[in-house]
Amino acid sequence: MAIWRTVVGKLWLTIIGLVAVVIVTLGLFLLEYIDLTFTDPVKIKRLFTYAGLMGFLLTTFFAFFLLTKITQPLREMKDAANRVTKGDYTTRVAIRSSDEIGDLATSFNQMATELQTLIRDIQHERDHLSSVLKSMTDAVITFDAAGCAILTNPQGQHLLDDWNSVEWSDEDESVPFAAVPGPLRETFRNVTSGVKELTVKVHVKSDVWSVVMTPLASDDAVRGAVAVLRDVTEEFRVDKMRKDFVANVSHEIRTPLSMVQGYSEALLDDIVASPEERRELVQVIHDESLRMGRLVKDLLDLARMEAGHLEMNYQHLDVNALMGRVYRKFSALAKERHIALSRSVEDPALVLEAADGDRLEQVLTNLLDNALRHTPAGAGIALSAQRIEGTKGDLIEIKIADEGQGIPRQDLPYIFDRFYKADKARKRESNGGTGLGLAIVKNLVEAHNGKIRAESIEGEGTTFTIVLPVVVNRKKAAKSTRR
Repeated sequence: MAIWRTVVGKLWLTIIGLVAVVIVTLGLFLLEYIDLTFTDPVKIKRLFTYAGLMGFLLTTFFAFFLLTKITQPLREMKDAANRVTKGDYTTRVAIRSSDEIGDLATSFNQMATELQTLIRDIQHERDHLSSVLKSMTDAVITFDAAGCAILTNPQGQHLLDDWNSVEWSDEDESVPFAAVPGPLRETFRNVTSGVKELTVKVHVKSDVWSVVMTPLASDDAVRGAVAVLRDVTEEFRVDKMRKDFVANVSHEIRTPLSMVQGYSEALLDDIVASPEERRELVQVIHDESLRMGRLVKDLLDLARMEAGHLEMNYQHLDVNALMGRVYRKFSALAKERHIALSRSVEDPALVLEAADGDRLEQVLTNLLDNALRHTPAGAGIALSAQRIEGTKGDLIEIKIADEGQGIPRQDLPYIFDRFYKADKARKRESNGGTGLGLAIVKNLVEAHNGKIRAESIEGEGTTFTIVLPVVVNRKKAAKSTRR
C-alpha cells in the first residue's frame, strides 16, 4: 500500500502541507511585506496576531478533517461491536476509505458475516436437536456433575415431575447427588465415578424402565451424564406372560399325562386286583383325559379368537332370557353348596340389537362357575343387568358379584391373561378350569365391542362388570374378531 494511502501517511502529508503553507506565507509575503510597509511595532504585532488566528483556524480545520477520517470510523466500529455483543449480528459498518481504517471496517464486516452464519447454523442445529428430543417417545434427561437436571425433553420432564413426587427411602439433602431421582441415583454415581456407559432396568411403582446412562466427559473431569429412559413395562409383561405360558402349559399338560401314564401302567401290570379299584383307576384316567381335552379345546378356541377366525352369529337377543337360562343352570348347584344365588328383576329394555347368544352365555357361564368355586357356603352371588346411557348410545351393563375370597389388588391387572392365577399355591379341584376361561371371556366380550372389568376387595368379594352396546357396529365387530 502506498504511504500516502495510510493513516500515518495522511497525517505526515497534512503536517508537511501545513508547515509548507506557513513557511511560504512568511517567506514570500509577510516578511517582505513587513519590511516595506510596517514601521510601527504595534502594527507588526497586530499582523502576527492575525497570522496566529489564521493558523488556529487552519489547524482547527485539519483537526475536523482528521476527526472525520480517523476518529469517527473508529467510533462507528465501536458502536457496531457493542451491537454485535448484544446479539444484533446484522450490524455492518460503512467503508469510507481504502486505508487501514477501511481495511479494519472490511475485516469487521467479514467477521460479522461469518459470526452471523455461525450463529444461524448453531440455532438451526439447536432447533433440530430440540425437535428430535421433543419427538422422541423415550425420556431424555441431562444431569450436571452435581446431579441437577439441566436439559430434558417433555417426556423426561414429565417423568422427573412424577418421580420427584415420590418419597424415596434414602431421600436426604445430605446424601450425595440428592437432586437425582431415587431410582437413578446409584446408576448416576457409578457412571460418573467409573466414566463408562451403563444399562440397567429400574422398577418404579408398577412400571419397568430401561435406563441407558452415558457420562459427559471433558478433558480433565466428568461434567455430568445423559440418561435415556424407555418404558418397557409392556415388553416386560409380555415376556413374563410368555415364560408363564410355557411353564403353565407344561404344568397343566404334564400333570394329567403323568396320572394317565401311571394309572395305565398300573392297569397293564395288573397291580390292581379288585374290579372296584380297576374301575376307580379307569375313572381317573377318563377324568384326566377330559381335563386335557378341555385344555386343548380352550387353547384352540383362544388361538382362533386371537387369529381372527372367530365366527359370530349376531341376532336380536333378549338379555332377560339369557340371564334366565344361566340362572337356572347354576341354581341347583348353588343350592347344593348352600350359596344364595340371586338375579335382578326382568326389564323389557334389556335387549341387544345384535349379539351372539351362545357366546354371551359362555361368558356368563364361565364367570358364574368361577364365582361358585371361590365363594364359601353361606355367602351369596348376585346376577344383575340394567340399561344405562353412554356417550355413543345406550349400553347394557351386566354384573356378577360374589362374596368370595376376593382377588389381591396386585393381581387384578393380570387376571385376564392366559393361565394367570391369583392363587399362588396353584390349588385346583379335579374338575377345575384350565386357566384360560377369563382370557376367552375377554375376547368374546370385545368381539361384541364391549368391555369387561373386575373390582375386588380381598376377603369381601369380587364383581365382574360387562358393558355391551345395544347397537353393535357390524364392521367394527368384524374387525375386532379379525385383529
